[in-house]
Amino acid sequence: MKTYAHFLILILCLSSCVKKNIPEGLNAQESSQSVTDDEGNRIDFDKPFARIISFYSAHTENLFALGAGSKLIGGHSTCDYPEAAKALPVFEYTGDPEYVIAADPDLVLIRPFVRRHNPAYIAALEKAGIPIVSLYPETFDDFDGYITRLAMLAGVNAEAELENFHSELEDIKNISAAIKERRRVFFETTERETRTASPRSLPALAIEIAGGINIAKDAAPVNPLSSIAPYGAEKLLSEADDIDAYIVQTGAMNPTRSLDALRRRAGFSAIKAIREGNVLFIDERIISSPIFRYLQGVKTISHFLYPDVEKQRSSG
Repeated sequence: MKTYAHFLILILCLSSCVKKNIPEGLNAQESSQSVTDDEGNRIDFDKPFARIISFYSAHTENLFALGAGSKLIGGHSTCDYPEAAKALPVFEYTGDPEYVIAADPDLVLIRPFVRRHNPAYIAALEKAGIPIVSLYPETFDDFDGYITRLAMLAGVNAEAELENFHSELEDIKNISAAIKERRRVFFETTERETRTASPRSLPALAIEIAGGINIAKDAAPVNPLSSIAPYGAEKLLSEADDIDAYIVQTGAMNPTRSLDALRRRAGFSAIKAIREGNVLFIDERIISSPIFRYLQGVKTISHFLYPDVEKQRSSG
Protein backbone atom coordinates (compact mmCIF):
# COMPACT_ATOMS: atom_id res chain seq x y z
CA MET A 1 0.00 0.00 0.00
CA LYS A 2 2.84 2.33 0.90
CA THR A 3 4.56 1.51 -2.42
CA TYR A 4 1.38 2.37 -4.36
CA ALA A 5 1.05 5.69 -2.49
CA HIS A 6 4.65 6.60 -3.30
CA PHE A 7 4.04 5.69 -6.96
CA LEU A 8 0.92 7.86 -7.08
CA ILE A 9 2.78 10.83 -5.59
CA LEU A 10 5.58 10.38 -8.18
CA ILE A 11 3.09 10.38 -11.05
CA LEU A 12 1.44 13.56 -9.75
CA CYS A 13 4.83 15.30 -9.46
CA LEU A 14 5.83 14.31 -12.99
CA SER A 15 2.48 15.49 -14.29
CA SER A 16 2.95 18.84 -12.55
CA CYS A 17 6.44 19.26 -14.01
CA VAL A 18 5.24 18.50 -17.53
CA LYS A 19 2.45 21.07 -17.25
CA LYS A 20 4.94 23.73 -16.20
CA ASN A 21 6.91 23.14 -19.41
CA ILE A 22 3.94 23.71 -21.73
CA PRO A 23 4.27 27.20 -23.33
CA GLU A 24 1.67 29.61 -22.05
CA GLY A 25 -1.35 29.90 -24.30
CA LEU A 26 -1.19 26.36 -25.76
CA ASN A 27 -4.11 24.08 -25.12
CA ALA A 28 -5.76 21.16 -26.83
CA GLN A 29 -5.50 22.99 -30.18
CA GLU A 30 -1.71 22.86 -30.22
CA SER A 31 -1.60 22.53 -34.02
CA SER A 32 -3.47 25.79 -34.68
CA GLN A 33 -1.68 28.40 -36.80
CA SER A 34 -2.29 32.02 -37.62
CA VAL A 35 -1.45 34.36 -40.47
CA THR A 36 -1.70 38.13 -40.40
CA ASP A 37 -2.44 39.46 -43.85
CA ASP A 38 -1.39 42.73 -45.46
CA GLU A 39 -4.53 44.50 -44.29
CA GLY A 40 -3.70 43.66 -40.68
CA ASN A 41 -6.31 40.92 -40.32
CA ARG A 42 -5.38 37.81 -38.35
CA ILE A 43 -6.64 34.46 -39.61
CA ASP A 44 -6.47 31.46 -37.26
CA PHE A 45 -6.76 27.94 -38.65
CA ASP A 46 -6.28 24.39 -37.36
CA LYS A 47 -5.52 22.75 -40.70
CA PRO A 48 -4.42 23.91 -44.17
CA PHE A 49 -7.08 25.23 -46.50
CA ALA A 50 -8.10 22.80 -49.25
CA ARG A 51 -10.72 24.69 -51.30
CA ILE A 52 -9.14 27.97 -52.30
CA ILE A 53 -10.37 30.60 -54.77
CA SER A 54 -7.72 33.09 -55.88
CA PHE A 55 -8.57 36.56 -57.14
CA TYR A 56 -4.98 37.42 -58.10
CA SER A 57 -2.87 35.76 -60.79
CA ALA A 58 0.32 35.90 -58.69
CA HIS A 59 -1.32 33.97 -55.84
CA THR A 60 -2.49 31.34 -58.30
CA GLU A 61 0.85 31.00 -60.05
CA ASN A 62 2.80 30.84 -56.79
CA LEU A 63 0.55 28.14 -55.35
CA PHE A 64 1.19 26.02 -58.43
CA ALA A 65 4.93 26.70 -58.13
CA LEU A 66 4.79 25.51 -54.50
CA GLY A 67 3.06 22.29 -55.49
CA ALA A 68 -0.29 23.37 -54.06
CA GLY A 69 -2.22 23.91 -57.28
CA SER A 70 -4.58 21.07 -56.37
CA LYS A 71 -5.89 23.20 -53.49
CA LEU A 72 -7.35 25.71 -55.96
CA ILE A 73 -11.00 25.34 -56.97
CA GLY A 74 -11.20 28.62 -58.88
CA GLY A 75 -9.36 31.69 -60.05
CA HIS A 76 -9.78 35.11 -61.59
CA SER A 77 -9.97 35.52 -65.37
CA THR A 78 -6.35 36.76 -65.35
CA CYS A 79 -5.12 33.49 -63.83
CA ASP A 80 -3.73 31.87 -66.96
CA TYR A 81 -0.35 30.52 -65.85
CA PRO A 82 0.68 27.75 -65.65
CA GLU A 83 -1.39 25.88 -68.24
CA ALA A 84 -3.28 24.02 -65.51
CA ALA A 85 -4.57 27.34 -64.16
CA LYS A 86 -6.55 27.87 -67.36
CA ALA A 87 -8.72 24.87 -66.48
CA LEU A 88 -9.88 26.41 -63.18
CA PRO A 89 -13.45 27.73 -62.94
CA VAL A 90 -13.40 31.51 -63.38
CA PHE A 91 -14.75 33.91 -60.76
CA GLU A 92 -14.89 37.70 -61.05
CA TYR A 93 -14.94 40.04 -58.06
CA THR A 94 -17.14 42.48 -59.96
CA GLY A 95 -20.10 40.15 -60.38
CA ASP A 96 -22.48 38.38 -58.02
CA PRO A 97 -20.75 37.07 -54.85
CA GLU A 98 -23.33 34.27 -54.68
CA TYR A 99 -21.38 32.38 -57.35
CA VAL A 100 -18.37 32.23 -55.05
CA ILE A 101 -20.48 31.40 -52.01
CA ALA A 102 -22.14 28.53 -53.92
CA ALA A 103 -18.70 27.10 -54.80
CA ASP A 104 -18.16 26.56 -51.06
CA PRO A 105 -14.51 27.67 -50.74
CA ASP A 106 -12.81 27.46 -47.36
CA LEU A 107 -10.56 30.42 -48.27
CA VAL A 108 -10.58 33.31 -50.75
CA LEU A 109 -7.26 34.96 -51.56
CA ILE A 110 -7.27 38.61 -52.62
CA ARG A 111 -4.90 41.57 -52.65
CA PRO A 112 -5.68 44.97 -51.03
CA PHE A 113 -6.61 46.41 -54.45
CA VAL A 114 -9.63 44.07 -54.63
CA ARG A 115 -11.15 45.19 -51.34
CA ARG A 116 -10.47 48.88 -52.07
CA HIS A 117 -12.34 48.72 -55.37
CA ASN A 118 -15.06 46.20 -54.43
CA PRO A 119 -15.64 46.49 -50.67
CA ALA A 120 -19.30 45.38 -50.83
CA TYR A 121 -18.39 42.21 -52.72
CA ILE A 122 -15.74 41.19 -50.17
CA ALA A 123 -18.07 42.12 -47.30
CA ALA A 124 -20.70 39.76 -48.72
CA LEU A 125 -18.22 36.87 -48.75
CA GLU A 126 -17.18 37.62 -45.17
CA LYS A 127 -20.84 37.80 -44.10
CA ALA A 128 -21.25 34.31 -45.56
CA GLY A 129 -18.47 33.10 -43.26
CA ILE A 130 -15.76 32.67 -45.89
CA PRO A 131 -12.25 33.53 -44.62
CA ILE A 132 -10.57 36.24 -46.69
CA VAL A 133 -6.79 36.68 -46.80
CA SER A 134 -5.34 39.76 -48.49
CA LEU A 135 -1.68 39.52 -49.53
CA TYR A 136 0.55 41.73 -51.64
CA PRO A 137 4.30 42.28 -51.16
CA GLU A 138 5.03 45.96 -51.76
CA THR A 139 8.78 45.43 -52.18
CA PHE A 140 11.18 42.63 -53.02
CA ASP A 141 12.14 42.43 -49.34
CA ASP A 142 8.53 41.42 -48.60
CA PHE A 143 8.56 38.52 -51.08
CA ASP A 144 9.79 35.79 -48.72
CA GLY A 145 7.23 36.66 -46.06
CA TYR A 146 4.47 36.68 -48.66
CA ILE A 147 5.44 33.28 -50.05
CA THR A 148 5.85 31.80 -46.56
CA ARG A 149 2.34 32.87 -45.54
CA LEU A 150 0.89 31.57 -48.81
CA ALA A 151 2.61 28.22 -48.20
CA MET A 152 1.33 28.05 -44.61
CA LEU A 153 -2.25 28.60 -45.74
CA ALA A 154 -1.97 25.76 -48.26
CA GLY A 155 -0.03 23.45 -45.94
CA VAL A 156 3.17 23.22 -47.96
CA ASN A 157 6.82 24.16 -47.37
CA ALA A 158 8.38 26.99 -49.39
CA GLU A 159 11.94 26.74 -48.08
CA ALA A 160 13.46 24.87 -51.05
CA GLU A 161 11.78 27.05 -53.66
CA LEU A 162 12.86 30.26 -51.94
CA GLU A 163 16.42 29.01 -51.46
CA ASN A 164 16.77 28.13 -55.14
CA PHE A 165 15.17 31.43 -56.20
CA HIS A 166 17.61 33.55 -54.19
CA SER A 167 20.60 31.37 -55.06
CA GLU A 168 20.06 31.85 -58.79
CA LEU A 169 19.54 35.59 -58.42
CA GLU A 170 22.74 35.80 -56.40
CA ASP A 171 24.63 33.92 -59.13
CA ILE A 172 23.52 36.46 -61.73
CA LYS A 173 24.42 39.33 -59.42
CA ASN A 174 27.91 37.96 -58.71
CA ILE A 175 28.71 37.52 -62.40
CA SER A 176 27.31 40.95 -63.25
CA ALA A 177 29.55 42.51 -60.62
CA ALA A 178 32.59 41.66 -62.75
CA ILE A 179 31.30 43.53 -65.81
CA LYS A 180 33.44 46.61 -66.42
CA GLU A 181 31.60 48.34 -69.26
CA ARG A 182 28.03 48.64 -68.07
CA ARG A 183 25.18 49.54 -70.35
CA ARG A 184 22.87 52.47 -69.57
CA VAL A 185 19.23 51.41 -69.60
CA PHE A 186 15.83 53.06 -69.80
CA PHE A 187 12.86 50.95 -68.69
CA GLU A 188 9.45 52.02 -70.03
CA THR A 189 6.38 50.94 -68.08
CA THR A 190 3.82 52.90 -70.11
CA GLU A 191 3.87 55.17 -73.15
CA ARG A 192 1.76 57.68 -71.25
CA GLU A 193 4.05 60.36 -69.78
CA THR A 194 6.90 58.06 -70.80
CA ARG A 195 6.61 56.42 -67.41
CA THR A 196 9.37 54.29 -66.00
CA ALA A 197 9.93 51.97 -63.05
CA SER A 198 10.32 53.57 -59.64
CA PRO A 199 13.66 53.03 -57.86
CA ARG A 200 12.28 50.48 -55.35
CA SER A 201 10.36 48.47 -57.94
CA LEU A 202 11.01 44.95 -59.18
CA PRO A 203 12.06 46.11 -62.71
CA ALA A 204 14.59 48.56 -61.25
CA LEU A 205 16.03 45.81 -59.06
CA ALA A 206 16.21 43.47 -62.07
CA ILE A 207 18.30 46.01 -64.00
CA GLU A 208 20.62 46.35 -61.01
CA ILE A 209 21.02 42.58 -60.58
CA ALA A 210 21.69 42.17 -64.29
CA GLY A 211 24.46 44.77 -64.13
CA GLY A 212 22.77 47.61 -66.00
CA ILE A 213 22.78 51.30 -65.11
CA ASN A 214 19.26 52.65 -64.73
CA ILE A 215 19.25 56.21 -66.13
CA ALA A 216 15.96 56.87 -64.33
CA LYS A 217 17.13 55.73 -60.90
CA ASP A 218 16.03 59.03 -59.35
CA ALA A 219 12.53 59.09 -60.90
CA ALA A 220 9.87 59.94 -58.30
CA PRO A 221 6.99 57.43 -58.07
CA VAL A 222 3.39 58.57 -58.52
CA ASN A 223 2.88 57.71 -54.84
CA PRO A 224 5.23 56.32 -52.16
CA LEU A 225 4.24 52.69 -52.76
CA SER A 226 3.91 52.81 -56.54
CA SER A 227 6.19 50.92 -58.91
CA ILE A 228 5.55 53.52 -61.63
CA ALA A 229 7.22 56.91 -62.00
CA PRO A 230 6.61 59.64 -64.62
CA TYR A 231 9.76 60.52 -66.54
CA GLY A 232 8.65 62.50 -69.58
CA ALA A 233 9.66 62.35 -73.23
CA GLU A 234 11.52 65.65 -73.06
CA LYS A 235 13.83 64.50 -70.29
CA LEU A 236 14.31 61.14 -71.97
CA LEU A 237 15.23 62.72 -75.32
CA SER A 238 17.76 64.98 -73.60
CA GLU A 239 19.67 61.77 -72.77
CA ALA A 240 19.13 60.16 -76.18
CA ASP A 241 22.83 59.61 -76.97
CA ASP A 242 23.53 57.97 -73.60
CA ILE A 243 20.88 55.25 -73.69
CA ASP A 244 22.50 51.96 -74.70
CA ALA A 245 19.47 49.74 -74.15
CA TYR A 246 15.72 50.38 -74.10
CA ILE A 247 13.35 47.97 -72.33
CA VAL A 248 9.59 48.10 -72.85
CA GLN A 249 7.26 46.42 -70.39
CA THR A 250 4.34 44.97 -72.35
CA GLY A 251 0.92 44.19 -70.99
CA ALA A 252 -2.42 45.76 -70.19
CA MET A 253 -0.87 49.11 -69.32
CA ASN A 254 1.35 49.43 -72.39
CA PRO A 255 0.14 48.55 -75.91
CA THR A 256 3.54 49.20 -77.55
CA ARG A 257 4.74 45.95 -79.07
CA SER A 258 7.24 46.79 -81.83
CA LEU A 259 10.39 48.71 -82.66
CA ASP A 260 8.54 50.48 -85.49
CA ALA A 261 5.94 51.74 -83.03
CA LEU A 262 8.72 53.24 -80.91
CA ARG A 263 10.36 54.86 -83.91
CA ARG A 264 7.06 56.48 -84.92
CA ARG A 265 6.98 58.48 -81.70
CA ALA A 266 8.14 62.06 -82.16
CA GLY A 267 11.91 62.28 -81.66
CA PHE A 268 12.37 58.69 -80.45
CA SER A 269 14.44 57.65 -83.45
CA ALA A 270 17.16 59.88 -82.04
CA ILE A 271 17.51 57.63 -78.98
CA LYS A 272 20.68 55.60 -79.44
CA ALA A 273 19.17 52.28 -78.37
CA ILE A 274 16.11 52.68 -80.60
CA ARG A 275 18.20 53.94 -83.51
CA GLU A 276 20.45 50.87 -83.26
CA GLY A 277 17.65 48.41 -82.50
CA ASN A 278 18.78 47.55 -78.97
CA VAL A 279 15.26 47.20 -77.64
CA LEU A 280 13.73 44.46 -75.48
CA PHE A 281 9.99 43.88 -75.11
CA ILE A 282 9.24 41.95 -71.92
CA ASP A 283 5.99 40.65 -70.42
CA GLU A 284 5.06 42.80 -67.43
CA ARG A 285 4.14 39.76 -65.35
CA ILE A 286 7.61 38.20 -65.32
CA ILE A 287 9.30 41.47 -64.40
CA SER A 288 6.76 43.37 -62.28
CA SER A 289 4.80 40.65 -60.46
CA PRO A 290 5.75 38.96 -57.16
CA ILE A 291 6.19 35.48 -58.64
CA PHE A 292 9.00 32.95 -58.88
CA ARG A 293 9.13 33.60 -62.65
CA TYR A 294 10.63 36.99 -61.78
CA LEU A 295 13.89 35.04 -61.97
CA GLN A 296 13.11 34.39 -65.64
CA GLY A 297 12.59 38.12 -66.15
CA VAL A 298 15.97 38.95 -64.60
CA LYS A 299 17.67 36.32 -66.76
CA THR A 300 15.99 37.77 -69.87
CA ILE A 301 17.31 41.25 -69.09
CA SER A 302 20.76 39.89 -68.24
CA HIS A 303 20.96 38.05 -71.57
CA PHE A 304 19.70 41.13 -73.44
CA LEU A 305 22.26 43.46 -71.87
CA TYR A 306 25.27 41.14 -71.87
CA PRO A 307 24.65 38.14 -74.18
CA ASP A 308 28.28 37.01 -74.12
CA VAL A 309 28.43 37.06 -70.33
CA GLU A 310 25.12 35.24 -70.10
CA LYS A 311 26.40 32.52 -72.44
CA GLN A 312 29.39 32.01 -70.15
CA ARG A 313 27.10 31.81 -67.14
CA SER A 314 24.84 29.24 -68.83
CA SER A 315 27.76 27.09 -69.98
CA GLY A 316 29.38 27.25 -66.56
